Amino acid sequence: MGFFKNIFKTEKAEQRKLTHANQLKINDIIVLSDSFGLPEALRGQELQVSAINSYEYEHKTETEWVLQGTNNIQIFLTLDIDDKTYLKFSLKIQHEDVETLFILDDFSTIFDEPGNAFLDRQSDSSTTSSWSSEQYQQHTFAQVGYFHRKDNRVESISEYEGKDAGEQFELYALFDKDETRGVDIEVWQDGDTEVFLTLFRPTTDIVDMYPGS
Repeated sequence: MGFFKNIFKTEKAEQRKLTHANQLKINDIIVLSDSFGLPEALRGQELQVSAINSYEYEHKTETEWVLQGTNNIQIFLTLDIDDKTYLKFSLKIQHEDVETLFILDDFSTIFDEPGNAFLDRQSDSSTTSSWSSEQYQQHTFAQVGYFHRKDNRVESISEYEGKDAGEQFELYALFDKDETRGVDIEVWQDGDTEVFLTLFRPTTDIVDMYPGS
């Protein structure tokens, strides 16, 4: 009986179909298009979901998929949902990349109230090439959020600012004039600051998805 149960379980698992990115689970794989609108680190790549986290804000909660490819570059995926849904890819960059991209005195104005920073790109590093834009305008100033190492779709997370609220941070965000590329800065309570270059792409850039083992 146990043998037949295992056969049926295997067949059931194989029947799982992925039709939208919001169905992705750990170990699932996405295949991206070879569009030249994508950075080389993404173009034509197969990326596997290695972890799932959640970002909780006052009026919304976002699921984050951590993606890993053969090039050992870690990519973060969220869904930007408005009138249409876009893929939001994020690449974490280091201090030296920020120093190459922007004049640091200009970059520091992001943290000045009321949050009207305007940044010009100096030049790209090898890491940021095809991820960055020439100019950015600030859009978000000190938005409070909470980071959870949980999948909010299947695990309950606390009410906003409630008990077990996750790790608190402040979000600062900028967009280019077309709002297709951006910069996200997360400032954590311990003072640690993380900088991400963001890229907004149509959902059709995912050309295939299939369940992981």
